[in-house]
Amino acid sequence: MADKKLLLIEEKKPPVLIAAVLAVLVLGGGLFWWLDYQSRHRVSEAVALTPEAKGYVKNLALSEVQMQANESYLKQAVVEIEGKITNNGDRVVKLVEIYCIFYDPYGQVVLRERMAIAGRKMGDLAPGGTKSFRLPFDSLPESWNKQMPQLVIAQILFG
Repeated sequence: MADKKLLLIEEKKPPVLIAAVLAVLVLGGGLFWWLDYQSRHRVSEAVALTPEAKGYVKNLALSEVQMQANESYLKQAVVEIEGKITNNGDRVVKLVEIYCIFYDPYGQVVLRERMAIAGRKMGDLAPGGTKSFRLPFDSLPESWNKQMPQLVIAQILFG
């Protein structure tokens, strides 16, 4: 009798174990799909410039902006945009972000990337100060027209 109970318990374990493993795989796959979907279709991070920031844009000057292509260690093309930003105003700027907008030969937008050019790792931009920036791009679409992207100030945060 004890052998029959033991045999019945052992027979029930594999289907429960298989069901548990399948449930974990389905949940893991669903979570992966959702995270992947969110990263590809995220809502625009666009934060409109505040009226204060719009008024201050005229005090920020980009200079010596140039674009060059290099090859990475992995034999991949890397396009870099380098330049300087100068704060000609009277306020400390904690962060300046710009949109780099790349176009195809027909004038259609093929990539719009938002990046910081002052602040964060580079430190605050004091009145009268100038900071260099470097923006690397390693996955530009093939349809890009190989021209300098449009650079548009997206956000300014003050200190």
